[in-house]
Amino acid sequence: MRPRGGFGPGPVWAQRVRQLEQRARTQEERIVALETENAALHLKLAAYQGWAGRSVNEILQLYSAHGQQQKLQRSSVVSHLHEAIKRLKQDMKSLHSFALELSKDIQRQYKVCLYQVLTAVQGIQLQNEAMQMFQMKAFDLEQSLQEVTERYEREKQKRRALHNSLVELRGNIRVHCRIRPSLPFDHAAGHSVSQDRQRNSLENVAYAIDDETVLVRCSRPGHAPINKTFQFERVYSATESQDTVFADVAPLLTSLLDGYNVCIMAYGQTGSGKTYTMLGPQLEENFALVDEDESELGIIPRATQELFRLISEKPPGSYWVEVSVVEVYNNEVFDLLAKDSCGKVFGIKRDVITTREGKSDVPLLTYETVANTSEFLHLVIKGLQLRVRHPTLVHAHSSRSHLVVTLTINTVVSGDNVGTSCDDEQINLRLNKEVSCTYAQKTRDSKSTSSSRASSPAQLEAAEKLKQVKTRLQLVDLAGSECVGMSGVTGAALRETSFINRSLSALADVLGAIAEQRSHVPYRNSKLTHLLQDSVGGDAKLLVMLCISPSQKYLTESVQSLGFGTRARQVQRGQIKKRNLPVLTKTK
Repeated sequence: MRPRGGFGPGPVWAQRVRQLEQRARTQEERIVALETENAALHLKLAAYQGWAGRSVNEILQLYSAHGQQQKLQRSSVVSHLHEAIKRLKQDMKSLHSFALELSKDIQRQYKVCLYQVLTAVQGIQLQNEAMQMFQMKAFDLEQSLQEVTERYEREKQKRRALHNSLVELRGNIRVHCRIRPSLPFDHAAGHSVSQDRQRNSLENVAYAIDDETVLVRCSRPGHAPINKTFQFERVYSATESQDTVFADVAPLLTSLLDGYNVCIMAYGQTGSGKTYTMLGPQLEENFALVDEDESELGIIPRATQELFRLISEKPPGSYWVEVSVVEVYNNEVFDLLAKDSCGKVFGIKRDVITTREGKSDVPLLTYETVANTSEFLHLVIKGLQLRVRHPTLVHAHSSRSHLVVTLTINTVVSGDNVGTSCDDEQINLRLNKEVSCTYAQKTRDSKSTSSSRASSPAQLEAAEKLKQVKTRLQLVDLAGSECVGMSGVTGAALRETSFINRSLSALADVLGAIAEQRSHVPYRNSKLTHLLQDSVGGDAKLLVMLCISPSQKYLTESVQSLGFGTRARQVQRGQIKKRNLPVLTKTK
């Protein structure tokens, strides 16, 4: 093919032709290679088609075998299912019949329960109505009971007031009884305690059935038990505190400032709680009146606190208090505040005499003036440190002497007011100044004669118009009565026990003589009764605090103490006289 325009092939076209020829040869070679490869692939395809045909045949065979197997399985499962369905149908029939019977039974029970519920509801309604009626009646009864209780308490207070008035008029001895709680040493056996008594020692036989009655269960081997009751003005159970005990004692202190002598004594066997009731626990070691210890204080420190409180409400200087501390040991009287030349306190034996007026007195007895409770306790503790103690099988700190603490209240009144009561309104401001001067002169160590000489006639005239009335508060912690076989004492302690029991027996004889109104009362059979002659004989309001143990172990001793208290209540000493007769003021 020739190019247009008459131009012949040039070099460019020749080059181009060669390139196209070269490319044509390359394409032909490529076509040959592809045809070769295609032929090989046709061979492989033929081989694969042959293998696929065989595989399809095998698959068809397997599928055919599997289909046959499934048919066999379906036929067996279907047969099992048919059997199961038959059984289920039978069960369903049974359940259906059971359900019908159950439904009928439930309906019957429902009717029965419904009837019962209706009946119960009606019964509850009736009960509610009855309950409301009972509540109304109970409310009325509670109100009636409250009214009766209040009326009973009022009548009880009136009865007590009348009884106290009767006691005042007759001069009877007030007797209170305190039952202490059980203590560890109650379970320890003495020398002569039988095995039966040891086994029963844990049993309590004394009880406070109310605030005026003690019940004692007395039993002996081979005998039916007997219950004995004892009546007193006041009975304290084992759970009642020192505060409760003192609350019934405190009114006597008001009588003291009204011009009456007062005596409070604790009576009972060793270890029955007398010293605890009168002093409190371990007073010797607890000198300071600390708040936490005040709940345990006994009658003596509490009475002093109350006395100084009452005095603080009076005009200053119109009262002052003197203290003496005495013990009766082996029928001898010892002054526990006496001092030697060096000022050291030691017990000195003193005598008890009877004055021309028939009163008991202790010459040379030491009296210390105190201004507050701390000073009083300081002196009492000094005396307690000298008090004789000795351990026994019953009590490790048994007191071997009778302790008598006496507070003498000196009341200054005008001579114009003699024979009348010592009321605050009758002591005017001028008298207070004169009393203060007299009291200051009394407490100085200088001689009274020299001070009188230095006084002017006006002062002497004022002093003559001032008269002094003395009232006494005697606080007595008696030594405990003892059974020698129980306490196990020997030697000197046995002699002490003998004197203690004889002095307490003498006290019982004195009360018996007063109760029988004998012409002779044996006060002088014992130093104890001689010392307490004025208080026991009717010159003082006397309160006996019986202290007993609740334990079966001390049944005999407890009954003896209760018998003593019963006899003491029967004593009629006549009306107590008020101390309004003046005596001249004595100076030290």
